[in-house]
Amino acid sequence: MKTPLAAPHVAGPDIANPAASTLLPGMPAPLQPNDLYAADRPGALSEKVKNHLYRVYVPNNKGDSLSVIDPTTYKVIETVPVPHSPEHVVPSWDLSTLLINSDTAPGEALTPIDPTTGKVGTPIPVDDPYNLYFTPDGKYAMVMAELRRQIHFIDPKTFEMRDNLNVDCEGVNHADFSPDGRYFIASCEFSGDLLKIDTEKHKIIGKIHLPHEGAGPQDVKISPDGRTWYVADMHANGVWVLGGDTFTTPTLLPTGAGAHGLYVSRDSRYMYISNRGEGSVSLLEFATGKLVAKWQIPGGGSPDMGGLSPDGKVLWLSGRYHGEVYAIDTTDGHLIARIPTGAGPHGLCVWPQPGRYSLGHTGILR
Repeated sequence: MKTPLAAPHVAGPDIANPAASTLLPGMPAPLQPNDLYAADRPGALSEKVKNHLYRVYVPNNKGDSLSVIDPTTYKVIETVPVPHSPEHVVPSWDLSTLLINSDTAPGEALTPIDPTTGKVGTPIPVDDPYNLYFTPDGKYAMVMAELRRQIHFIDPKTFEMRDNLNVDCEGVNHADFSPDGRYFIASCEFSGDLLKIDTEKHKIIGKIHLPHEGAGPQDVKISPDGRTWYVADMHANGVWVLGGDTFTTPTLLPTGAGAHGLYVSRDSRYMYISNRGEGSVSLLEFATGKLVAKWQIPGGGSPDMGGLSPDGKVLWLSGRYHGEVYAIDTTDGHLIARIPTGAGPHGLCVWPQPGRYSLGHTGILR
């Protein structure tokens, strides 16, 4: 048996439960020391979402539609037309609304979904919303306008522009926040860069060009203890491992062809890594930094973005190039269901999810 591949240890201060005085003002403090995801335990649904329908919302990027899946029957129950080129379905900071991101003209809109009814509302014009995040204090929604080379800081309720950050990179699109909320790290897919950005000042405070020819960084995720950052890279076929505070050159941990999405298990022990280019999911153990399993999708596939069921027993991933969605059992990695959808399914959202507030994307809850 091969020795499991291990990520390098990243030393750093114990910052997962920083003192209240160091937190970004208005940001909820972590529930437990050394675990940023302590609020995401199985079934720990906020009172805000307990009357929300249990659904999987799948934006079909090439089909200009939204497929709605009943996760109890593993069947599509509705397909709804939406503005052109839908990319991700994103929970709002206050968990009250889901927002479909459409980033290509003549779409370019955020379209709300009422999670109590599952109904799609009226599109709201927004410039180039490829992806959407929220500052940990809930003050701003952050539109990742990758084609504009900008991050737009907008009002999370009215969606009016409040500030704009020009970024010196191409394809800025995924991000995650430090434990104290003071900075976030964003990936630039097309130029192979990582940016470190001050959350309050809306200012770039660091930049790394990844040491791999043609690097294509994707999803970004911080470890439960707040010490280590992981960045999936679909061209380097692995995950970059680095310290956020020091923000020095990262080390590559090979996972599989087309490494793309990163998802933390409900018990904070593992991270699921979707390898879109080879139809597999790698399992990383946080305690050891080792890859401890790889689950192959029978017959192949293109697992992309998604999320976990509220109880953490099912990993839902879109099959980007195959017009389908995968439901994967997280106990042993077997495929529960392969569900046909529209063309080009992308950033699906499983809803509701445990947690107190949303940082965006397809559901980064804390």
